[in-house]
Amino acid sequence: MKSIIVATDFSSGANNATIYACNFASDTGTKIVLFHLYHMSIHALNSRAPASAIDDLMKSSRDKLLKEADKLSKHFKIEVNTIWRMGDFKEELQNAITSAQADIVVMGMASKSLEQDLLGNTTTSAVHSLKFPVLAVPANAIYQKVKTILFACEITRGIHKTVLDKVKDVAAKVGATIEVFHVSKKITQLANGQQGISLSKTFEEGLQGTNYYYKNVESDKIIDAIQDEIKQISANLVIMIPYRYGFWESMVHRSKTMIMASRSEIPLLSLPL
Repeated sequence: MKSIIVATDFSSGANNATIYACNFASDTGTKIVLFHLYHMSIHALNSRAPASAIDDLMKSSRDKLLKEADKLSKHFKIEVNTIWRMGDFKEELQNAITSAQADIVVMGMASKSLEQDLLGNTTTSAVHSLKFPVLAVPANAIYQKVKTILFACEITRGIHKTVLDKVKDVAAKVGATIEVFHVSKKITQLANGQQGISLSKTFEEGLQGTNYYYKNVESDKIIDAIQDEIKQISANLVIMIPYRYGFWESMVHRSKTMIMASRSEIPLLSLPL
């Protein structure tokens, strides 16, 4: 992991996520890239302001981003670069990821609410739509060195090697212990049967060199079980894989990763397949 993009709109939630990312970068020797998408205010558009005034507004926005980057770089003693864009958020963020050769995108998560849980927000949308690792940082999250990672996964779907490589990379970077956590309505032993042997081998090969263990619990309330486990092991980070559903499936299946992103009290790292 060499480069982290932090998407900011300078809101309190985004600022908290920025501070979290900078602390992480300081601990791990990672570079930060501040990404800001500028939106022209409706008042400026309706005012029929001259082009020079519009240029001044955009320059002010770019200067604000540069000043913030300079302040963070000096305070945390890390490299902080900037990317300022206008246009479609998803498209421009994807372009920024490519140009910065980033490993992770960090975004702030607003305080949980019923509306957010049902409809989502910019961060949950990014978790759902970007085929790229997104770290969602809760509005009240305070940075702690990552010592314990809860990797909540559905082992019955299989775990792709590329996902395990990313989990391993994060854990190795911070020297954290990994708990591979699976929730099912009926307890199944990982070691039983051909599938269990295959999964054990997958974990052994994929997480080799890290300190990890496996836990399987029985529950029909997956989100509650994950939240309880986070508290029980004092996890500093939860990692999940966002699974995609078709239109009709989405009517009855809600993404557990998006729900956890909106409810979690600790940062959640989404690792898409």
